[in-house]
Amino acid sequence: MTISNNQRRKMKSAARLYAVQALFQMEASGQTVDQVIGEFKNHRFGEVFGDDEMQEGDVDTFHALMEYAVDNQAAIDQMTDRALVAKWPIGRIDPTLRALFRAAGAELNLKDTPPKVVIVEFVQVAEAFAPESKEAKFVNAVLDHMAREARPELF
Repeated sequence: MTISNNQRRKMKSAARLYAVQALFQMEASGQTVDQVIGEFKNHRFGEVFGDDEMQEGDVDTFHALMEYAVDNQAAIDQMTDRALVAKWPIGRIDPTLRALFRAAGAELNLKDTPPKVVIVEFVQVAEAFAPESKEAKFVNAVLDHMAREARPELF
């Protein structure tokens, strides 16, 4: 079966959302990266809830984001701290946003996707978690700063 470019893009977007959820779950539950990756690949991707079917995620993107975010969490957290104002260290940030910054930081450092695409995609993830809040603007500002640090040659 051939996957269209539009379907592939949707699957990558879903993988980003799943990575944020999985990183949040790891922090909240203490599960290992292998446990969470297995659970998401086996039970979350394409799961059906009543009449709603979850988007199938791009497994390679999900796995790459998870592995990089976990293996480089301290460096990503330090990069996030530099992007935040001094009064808001990453430890004070909502755990969902912390997971989002870790997944986005991983993708920015993997350098497979243009930074502007990474920013837009993760701002959309933030909007999915908090559609009526101002968090999307905050996420956009922090990710812009992180992208300039991770990929200065593109700015």
